[in-house]
Amino acid sequence: MFKLIKTEGEARRGEFKTVHGTIQTPVFMNVGTAAAIKGGVSTLDLEEIRTQVELSNTYHLHLRPGDKVIKQLGGLHKFMNWDKPILTDSGGFQVFSLASLRKIKEEGVYFSSHIDGHKIFMGPEESMQIQSNLASTIAMAFDECVENPSPYDYVQKSCERTTRWLERCIKEMKRLNCLEDTINKDQMLFGINQGGTYDDLRIAHMKTISQMDLDGIAIGGLAVGEPAEVMYHIIEQVIPFTPKDKPRYLMGVGTPINILEAVERGIDFFDCVIASRNARHAHIYTEDGIRHLMNAKYKLDDKPLDEKCDCPACRNFSRAYIHHLFKAKEMLAMRLCVIHNLYFYNHLMEQIREHIENGTFKQFKDEKVELYGQKI
Repeated sequence: MFKLIKTEGEARRGEFKTVHGTIQTPVFMNVGTAAAIKGGVSTLDLEEIRTQVELSNTYHLHLRPGDKVIKQLGGLHKFMNWDKPILTDSGGFQVFSLASLRKIKEEGVYFSSHIDGHKIFMGPEESMQIQSNLASTIAMAFDECVENPSPYDYVQKSCERTTRWLERCIKEMKRLNCLEDTINKDQMLFGINQGGTYDDLRIAHMKTISQMDLDGIAIGGLAVGEPAEVMYHIIEQVIPFTPKDKPRYLMGVGTPINILEAVERGIDFFDCVIASRNARHAHIYTEDGIRHLMNAKYKLDDKPLDEKCDCPACRNFSRAYIHHLFKAKEMLAMRLCVIHNLYFYNHLMEQIREHIENGTFKQFKDEKVELYGQKI
């Protein structure tokens, strides 16, 4: 399923074949938590800005409209009119983000809904069942994401429980993929490496899950409070123990600089809400650095958001117009900027793939890291 085409140091250029099409890696997955990109961006827009993979959230779709509703309507691809790959996370991140609303037990996690407070239980089997109902291309194993830093003893016990949960996920997915009424009988499963910021726990956990029957390996529990240098260090520690013939996914990361640094360390898959979230607050990524469109200097600026960009927003609208839209609190401002930022990320991944193929990634990365950190 995963074919390695070219390497440059640890950086990898590959292809990952799925039932919904082949993913060119490294890849950034555009995040549509509730089956939509926040900011009024549809799957038709995703096609135009060359998105390869869309990512949706198991927990949120389970609450609204309900995974059984989506199954009745033909699965998530049909529901949101998207025929390319979809990855669904497992609900495990909500174990971290809804800490005040949950209780963790061996069988799974007891939640209070953040919407109306009603009680929810989600364990490995329930997470797999929900993701099977959604019929995503890639399902994520149910895990516990711990806060960084957390006590060593707690993280160790959490890792051991996450491994037991992963074994249950594998067993349940095999059962579900054999059922007659399962929409996607070729659904894939990625396991998740945990271990906080402890090298020995991370390495031991990666060694364990790398021996299991998985389609890909994710590194979770990073970018949740620790410095970027710590995150890079953990990646460097675990990559040598990660299978070379499976894709590697760094969950919830990140900025363009984070992505370049992680690709250099051997990561293939990325996702993060920062591209669309920042866009909705007039924070624009460009080839020359970061632009904040609320600044008064853009009131009479008739140039595009990024003069080197070919996205629909840059082809058709000026900084002055979008600045006005933000000041007037018009939704179109957010929509145009989300389209631009996602296009920027998708185009960045295209450039990364091209430079790895050409053996020039290191030079490209060093130039871009310096540029992308600048505020214009």
